[in-house]
Formats: sequence, structure tokens, C-alpha cells
Amino acid sequence: MSLLQDLPFGLKPDDLIVVMAGMTAIMTVLMLWYALMPPDPGTARVRAIARRREEMKAEALSPKRRQAIQAVTVMRQVVTRLNLMRSKQAENIHWKLARAGKRSQDALIVYLFAKVALPIAAIAGAVVLLFVIEISAASMQMRFLYAVAAVVIAVIAPDVYLKNTADKRAKALQKALPDGLDLMVICAEAGLSLDASLNRVAKEMGQGFPELADEFALTAVELGFLPERRMALDNLASRTTLPGVRGMVNTLVQAERYGTPLAQSLRVLAAELRMERMMKAEEKAARLPATLTVPMILFILPPLFIVLLGPAVLSVIDSLRGLGL
Repeated sequence: MSLLQDLPFGLKPDDLIVVMAGMTAIMTVLMLWYALMPPDPGTARVRAIARRREEMKAEALSPKRRQAIQAVTVMRQVVTRLNLMRSKQAENIHWKLARAGKRSQDALIVYLFAKVALPIAAIAGAVVLLFVIEISAASMQMRFLYAVAAVVIAVIAPDVYLKNTADKRAKALQKALPDGLDLMVICAEAGLSLDASLNRVAKEMGQGFPELADEFALTAVELGFLPERRMALDNLASRTTLPGVRGMVNTLVQAERYGTPLAQSLRVLAAELRMERMMKAEEKAARLPATLTVPMILFILPPLFIVLLGPAVLSVIDSLRGLGL
């Protein structure tokens, strides 16, 4: 009690309790304020850029990354010396790679190098295996045919791989496009611009449909720096070559040019694409009985006959043996 009685400034114990309660209330309000206050977007952006820079630096310094860079450097030297980058087909190959989701300059270099190196490697391997080591005892004509077949496979292998990759990506885009358009309708009705809508949809669909999210994010970036916004939309249609994407691009171009309602147009287009997807699913379901006829005849009916008629046949054979026949 003596300590409480000797308080400075003539304070009483009741006054001390009030001061401590006030300080506690102020600290609580400050803590809640800092917890609920939205973060500074500039500071968050700077931190994200710094973190991304450190990640890229660590990735660039990794042994696998250094080896990949060295390999690409060698390929680039070979392609440059052969003047393959200046060929007339380079632009077409660039769009083929873009449709397959490979847009970097290194992808074009790797593809051109593979088109040159794989046939040479196939010829060398065929000569060593068939004529030097002689792993096959076939005649000389058959060995020559094997070597030609290996070279042909090596020539068409990059194109087949690229086509299969592009087809898989196109199917994934076609499957995800109606859902993406529905999200764009929601964003348009919420008052977001086209750039913001594409970025938002790309962020929301990044986990489930990365192909469509990648295309939308790239289109949003191109809308910001290309001289004409229509060029970005045309690039989206050229990278995908899907009728649904072409319809979406035409709708967006019309909305940009004439100021037509974007949400209503996208809603109608999304409904049409979803109906088309449903019709394709029904078509596959209708084709299923005819498709299963041959497998049923070859793989299901013979075992079924064996299971049903096998015991009866064995019983007849045992009866005939018992009669001495």
C-alpha cells in the first residue's frame, strides 16, 4: 500500500487503473488497425519483384539450369551457322510452337536443331548397329530398309510430337473455354475492364485450367503494350485456332469497336460453347454401342461361351469315355 500511496503527480490508485486501462485500449485499437488496414500495393509489389528476382537468380545458378543454357547455346550456334532462323518456314514453325504452348526463342532453336540433328543421329546409329555391329541377321536389303525407316522416323518425329502436343492443348482449351467465358461475364458485369477481366480469369483458372489461364494472361499483357488492341486479340486467335476462341475474339473486337454490351454477348457465346460440348459428349455416348461391338465379339463372348458351355462339354466327354467310346 505504501508504494501505491507514493505515486508521482499526486495520482491515486484509481487513477493508475484508469491510465493502464486507457493504454491497453489504445494498444488494442492500434493492433486491430494495423491488422485490418490493407497493405500498401507498392510495397507488396516491390517485395514480390525482389522475391521473384531471387528465385530467378537461384534458378539461373543451379547446375541443371547452367547445363541447359550451355546446351541451348551450342544449338543456337549450329542453327545460326546453318541460317535456319532466316528460312521461310521459321515463321510458320514459330506459330506451330505457340499453338503447342512453347513460345520462347529457345523452343524454336531446339526444334530446328532437332530437325537437323535427329536424321544425322539416326543415320549414324543405323550404320553402326546394322552394318558394323550387325545386331540383325537380315539380308543387306532389309538392313538398308531398316536404316531408311529409322531416318524417316527421325525426320517426322519432331513434327509428330509438336502436332500431338498442340492437339492436346487445343482439347484442353476447348474444354475450359465455356467456364472461362462465364467468369469473364461475371467480371464484365462487375464493371472490370477487358484487361482486368482477363487477368482475373487467368488468376482464378490457373490451377484447374493452366492452358487457358496462360493464354488469357498473355493476351492481357499484349493488350497493354501493343499499339492496337485488336492485334492482341488476333494473336490469341492465331495461337489457338479454335472456332470458340475465334468467336470470342470477334465478340471482343465488336465490343471494343462499337461499344456493344460485352457481358450479354459473352453469355450467349458461353451458352453456345457449352451446348456444343454437351452435343459432342452425347455424340460419343451414341457411338459407344457400335464401338463396343467388335471388342465384345473378340474378347467377351468367347470367354462367356467357354464358361457356360465348358462344363457341359466336359461332362459329355466323361460320359462318352465311360461308355468306352
